Amino acid sequence: MVTKTIQITEVTVDELANKVADKLMLKIENYLKELSKKQNDELLTRQEVADYLRISLVTLHSWNKHGILNPIRMGNRILYKKQDILDVLEEQSINKKK
Repeated sequence: MVTKTIQITEVTVDELANKVADKLMLKIENYLKELSKKQNDELLTRQEVADYLRISLVTLHSWNKHGILNPIRMGNRILYKKQDILDVLEEQSINKKK
């Protein structure tokens, strides 16, 4: 392990605390963004999406047909990106507020 010594002069304790806090907040924000990306990159099956949205498979099929959700087809499997589902929900929420 490498240790480094830092000598600080002419800086108040408050200034130092603010700089450390700023750097720490930046690191935490980046970590949370990466964590959110990883969680939302997962693929869900039709049944998992229906359960997540609390809708029937028939409704899910209808939403696909009308372009509300865009599935990924891999052979005979139909999958959905979790982030796409969250984006649709957020868009609906924004439209409802207008």
